[in-house]
Amino acid sequence: MKKDKHKSRPLPGSGTKQVSSITRKMHFHIIRKQLGRLFLFDAAIFAAIACAFPAGFEYARFGAFVKDYSRYPQIVHRNLYYIVADTGGRELIRMNMTPFLRWLGMGILILAALQLIGILINYGHEDKKIRRILNPINEIALRADELSRLSFTEDKYQLLEDAIEHIDPDSAQVLSFGDSDLAGVEAAMNNLLLRMRDTYRQQARFVNDASHELRTPIAVIQGYANMLDRWGKKDEKILDESITAILHESDHMHHLVEQLLFLARGDSGKTVLNREPTDVNAMMQEVYEESFMIDEDHPYRFRPSEEALSVEADPGLLKQAVRILVDNAAKYTAKGDEIVLSCGRTGSEIFLQVQDTGTGMAEADVQHMFERFYRSDETRSIEGTGLGLSIAKWIVDKHGGHFEVLSRTSLGTRIRIVL
Repeated sequence: MKKDKHKSRPLPGSGTKQVSSITRKMHFHIIRKQLGRLFLFDAAIFAAIACAFPAGFEYARFGAFVKDYSRYPQIVHRNLYYIVADTGGRELIRMNMTPFLRWLGMGILILAALQLIGILINYGHEDKKIRRILNPINEIALRADELSRLSFTEDKYQLLEDAIEHIDPDSAQVLSFGDSDLAGVEAAMNNLLLRMRDTYRQQARFVNDASHELRTPIAVIQGYANMLDRWGKKDEKILDESITAILHESDHMHHLVEQLLFLARGDSGKTVLNREPTDVNAMMQEVYEESFMIDEDHPYRFRPSEEALSVEADPGLLKQAVRILVDNAAKYTAKGDEIVLSCGRTGSEIFLQVQDTGTGMAEADVQHMFERFYRSDETRSIEGTGLGLSIAKWIVDKHGGHFEVLSRTSLGTRIRIVL
């Protein structure tokens, strides 16, 4: 047993040694790339100066660079000469370039030495930077090494099996092995168990809320259908009333199902954003004009931004999110009261804003307003599904934005989409 216990211990510093090896390899790779770039840079400087010097001398001699003259190098007794000849072949300039190139080469070598010294001085800083980047990998390697060396006897496997078998999935109970060797496994499994329970509760709540919302229109349609079957065949008043109610409830149910399908597609990752440059002023102008035509009960006003505003967004989905805010403002604002649409920029962020003078919300309701099917007690008498703001939040979240909400009871609400 002592032998097994000795084997189960992780090798001290094994993860650090592996990371040090990776660090050296990464550092050598970076240095090779830096040296390659510096070589090309120095070679380019050498070539540029070597060409510019005789060209400058020629310009100083003739006052211009004559295109018709011929130019060529010539090597005589290990010296490189730069020859300029006129159209008749007569030499006008014969410059010995060897001394200049030697001095230039020495200068480039000194520059390269200084660059190399800079790389060596920066080595320690780069080493710390690479180690900081690799530190999470080092931690994972150490933990994996510890797990791989744990000695799991048959008793420990039996303990795991018994604890998992007797856990109640519907209670808040967590796993407890009472074994120090299994502490890491216990924590990981309890975290997974808590996430699974939370997901299960959210799904159960969503199904219950959806069932409740669908039950009401189905009950109304069924009631009016029964009334039609009994008396509506001969009574035109009952017939008209039933048809109107059935049409209204079926429209409400259709709208609810469409919203549920949108959220279900979004949760499953099937809704894809088609991003493109979107003119925010133009889009808000469209929403304003549509609202003005559709809703005759409220005066609308639009305050465009003085500067051009453009964001990378899915214009259809972003417009849908703004429309949801406008529809909500219209529902909770008294007839004749104004609704104001605006857009602008604060720092580096662009905002789209809808402001009303409606019933407003209490602070407790603001904290839950984007939850699915949430409706405050004061708004339950107003027709709605409780899903609109959830859809708007999903759209804004997918665009990497957020909401800013300012609301006061009996004063109104201002909601901003910030991108």
